[in-house]
Amino acid sequence: MLTLQDHAHIHLIAACGTAMGSLAGLLRGRGYRVTGSDTAIYPPMSQFLDAEGIEIAEGFDPANLSPRPDLVIVGNAVSRGNPELEAVLEQGIPYTSLPEALRDLFLHGRLPIVITGTHGKTTTTAMTCWLLEQSGKKPSYLVAGLPRDLPRPYRLDSGPHFVLEGDEYDSAYFAKFAKFLFYRPQLLVINNIEFDHADIYRDLDEIVRAFRQVANQVPRNGLICACGDDEISNQLASDAPAPSLSFGLEPHNNWQARDLDVDEEGQSFEIVAEEASLGRWRIGLPGAFNVRNALAAVAVSSWLGVPVDDLRSSLAQFTGV
Repeated sequence: MLTLQDHAHIHLIAACGTAMGSLAGLLRGRGYRVTGSDTAIYPPMSQFLDAEGIEIAEGFDPANLSPRPDLVIVGNAVSRGNPELEAVLEQGIPYTSLPEALRDLFLHGRLPIVITGTHGKTTTTAMTCWLLEQSGKKPSYLVAGLPRDLPRPYRLDSGPHFVLEGDEYDSAYFAKFAKFLFYRPQLLVINNIEFDHADIYRDLDEIVRAFRQVANQVPRNGLICACGDDEISNQLASDAPAPSLSFGLEPHNNWQARDLDVDEEGQSFEIVAEEASLGRWRIGLPGAFNVRNALAAVAVSSWLGVPVDDLRSSLAQFTGV
């Protein structure tokens, strides 16, 4: 586990990715001195980092490590041969990956809510953060994107929960497995599972294996919230030791959206939870996939004790990422 002094200097290699940029802001908010480097420095992340007061050097160069940082976080796009990484190794500077830094510096002592799936992770994460924040739950969070409704894509607050996107892509060149395996979720959302990332997974079975591993981390007093319209996600949730609920458009789901009505300003639908109608709901986003995203966020927030009427009004105000 990482231990750092207050105001330690942390440097991020490949700092301008959406998740790395949000992590940089989170670290800065904790009081660390944060610097970074990248070759692709462009809006909107460049503007966000500049507004956060985080200095980003253009290009990868050993000179970016002067003065010597206390810790380097290596982005998963960085591989051996990168001159800055090689200097880190040669100089013996402590280094880690993004998910390990999140786990060690922010998740201990909190209850992680991890949003996973091939599609919809960022929107569902932002939606869940918005619903919990509007309800006064004071969640901490990290979104791998720039949500329209939240002041920043990260927050450290006093509530017990930490909401974050659980990426199935690899963690770093030295940790070639899914990021979400570091997070140890108390509450896990699985949107859907499809074959993706052919550069690190040989086939769908390998991806399913990674999701099965994270599902098996959820404790019995936690919850797996899985898309029941997706056969693989539904089966993984059913097989795991933790309790689960399903969401989707099909009638067999514990949380179902039905009678969708699309108009110029978005769409409305009825939610039926455990066979009880919760009335009509509205989102300002198109597509059945966003209805599923909304169902997941609402089901999670309801399980955490947010009243249904509060969720209904907050969801209607959400505008996206």
